Amino acid sequence: MAAEPQHPLRRAIVRNVRAVFNDSASGEQPVAPSDHALFAPDTPIRIVHADVTAMMVGGISALLLQMLHPHALRGVLDHSTFRSDLHGRLRRTARFIAVTTYGHRDEAEKAIAKVNAIHRRVQGTLPGGAPYSATDPSVLAWVHLAEATSFLDAHVRYVRPAMPRRDRDLYFEQFAEVARRLHADPVPTSEAEARAMMRDMRGQLDGSPDARAVAAEILSPRGRGGTAMAVQPLLGGAAVDLLPPFAVKMLGLRRRTLSALPVRAGTFAMGKTLRWAFGSQRRD
Repeated sequence: MAAEPQHPLRRAIVRNVRAVFNDSASGEQPVAPSDHALFAPDTPIRIVHADVTAMMVGGISALLLQMLHPHALRGVLDHSTFRSDLHGRLRRTARFIAVTTYGHRDEAEKAIAKVNAIHRRVQGTLPGGAPYSATDPSVLAWVHLAEATSFLDAHVRYVRPAMPRRDRDLYFEQFAEVARRLHADPVPTSEAEARAMMRDMRGQLDGSPDARAVAAEILSPRGRGGTAMAVQPLLGGAAVDLLPPFAVKMLGLRRRTLSALPVRAGTFAMGKTLRWAFGSQRRD
């Protein structure tokens, strides 16, 4: 784990960010990067998943996209505490990404096995009577696709606009390794495959009243106190700005042209500040 920054402001920023992503009450500590992780250092997946701001924006955008799949939505509504603990859900997802990206491969495999066990318990019936299960490979494929495209799109927009195509393709190829271990199928291994899969799966999506209600709750700062939510309006605006147009329409959201520039500027500034605090540099 990197040494604690010496600058007082840097220390304060790093301490606050780590408090957001680690449950100190249960003794969680930041994930220490391992030389024996699933992925080698300085490869696209480790670079993309390292930027805090882009990952927060991408994570919210991914969650909004995931809610468009009726099976994924119902699993959340029936089996998740996201309504009372959105921060906890996002924190647990972020920790899973961190462990599987940077942690020792043994710890990564344990985290994957734990999620697979949870998925086996998530099942039920849709409002129309059809059964659903979190082990459905096609549903897992949508969940993975939403995350992979959102994380990469946020990184390209806010960190590395000139990221080469070969690196973007390798990102999908690397992230596919985790998705396969979670039994997702099909899984894109290039950007072209991911974009084509996004088009192909649109017929399975539904901008239902429940999906719209969940999206509104995700984006609402009301009743969600604490450091984690202090910048939520900015991050939420950036997440909506990142969504593909069809998702914005299906979720009943508005992409305000006049406010897009301030949102992007604010998110850029946040990203720059956090990279300064953690001592990381933007890659052109």
